[in-house]
Amino acid sequence: MSYNAKNYTEQGGEKTVIGGTLEILEGASVTGLPSSFTPAANQADSTATTIALLKDDFNALLAKLKTAGLMEADTETE
Repeated sequence: MSYNAKNYTEQGGEKTVIGGTLEILEGASVTGLPSSFTPAANQADSTATTIALLKDDFNALLAKLKTAGLMEADTETE
């Protein structure tokens, strides 16, 4: 009988493979990861009183998500 581990470090320690779930518990920290996450600009709570104004607020939110790279940009249509 053999055992095939889902999580292991390759010989030499250059690569660690996580084949299961990596759970980071409250209070834990991770160091050394690149800081590539850019939060989206703040979108104020909507005070819209019409559907048209709500649409404008919603579209402003979408634009901020796209600018921050958290949503794919629109594709060009001809």
